[in-house]
Amino acid sequence: MDEKIKAAIFKLAGKTRDAVVCSVDDDGYPAAKAMFRCENEGLKTFWFSTNTSANRTRQFKKNPKACIYFLDSSSVSGVSFTGSMKVHDDNAIKLRFWHKGDEKYYPLGPTDPDYSIFEFTAEKGNYYKGLQKHLFKVSDIQ
Repeated sequence: MDEKIKAAIFKLAGKTRDAVVCSVDDDGYPAAKAMFRCENEGLKTFWFSTNTSANRTRQFKKNPKACIYFLDSSSVSGVSFTGSMKVHDDNAIKLRFWHKGDEKYYPLGPTDPDYSIFEFTAEKGNYYKGLQKHLFKVSDIQ
């Protein structure tokens, strides 16, 4: 893969806060929801926070298959990753990602039982820009 394309993928995935996160619902259909990306480790691991009571949490516990998508509408580009999602409710992990202001969503603080962390592990991706798509394995461009 061209180095400019790699750089564009890293920039898009690293700078875009909002992602569309897709799970598989109880009937086997895709279910999508916009979520805030807390952090990422290259293109391999992405972290999100959510409510434990959310449908998505239950869905990922049942079926970890997932897709995340980052979009830059100003440049008409986007990158999707497919892989698996793990749900964490461990207090040490929740504390790691806690930010001032999160109490708006989780009023009991970082140990709120309705606060969970998602860990997405990417396997492959698809970058789209300029009417071209670039399919890749994450392990090949890390």
